[in-house]
Amino acid sequence: MTRRLLFSGMIGLAMISSSCDNAASKIRNGADDSASSPANSSNSVNAANQNSNQEISVNVDPNAKLPEFKFEKENHDFGTIEEGTLAKYDFEFTNTGEAPLIISNASGSCGCTVPQWPREPIAPGETGIIHVEFNSNGRPGNQAKTVTLNANTVPNKKILRINAMVNPKPKQAEEQQG
Repeated sequence: MTRRLLFSGMIGLAMISSSCDNAASKIRNGADDSASSPANSSNSVNAANQNSNQEISVNVDPNAKLPEFKFEKENHDFGTIEEGTLAKYDFEFTNTGEAPLIISNASGSCGCTVPQWPREPIAPGETGIIHVEFNSNGRPGNQAKTVTLNANTVPNKKILRINAMVNPKPKQAEEQQG
């Protein structure tokens, strides 16, 4: 019974993997059967992006109205800070595209880097802020962290970077004597 369940699970995974690879290859080759429907084509691209860590090239209609990020700065250096500092920075951007910009997710490269982003669409010509907090507690030395934004732009990912040199906390007197 256990072998049968294991075998069935393996077959199911193989079918899922095969269908994702097939969808991705159709998108890359421009042979997606649902290409005649913009809604279905968009869903195929999103499904392929969610199921693969690989970059997928997508042919975009040059007449399509798309949103676009334009950041004042994509990298911020906090300089030298003391361990335990909660360093904060606001990355300001403008939607320079022709459609509302929607950020579906923002994630830091580790738990010490926490982004906050606008949940509402940013209209063309409007600005928004990605607020980033870096907690340097327990992170002495040179630090380089990223924030990855997922949005309805092409490409659909944008990476922001922060850096800091974190001075370690002074050791306690009893630690130095022992």
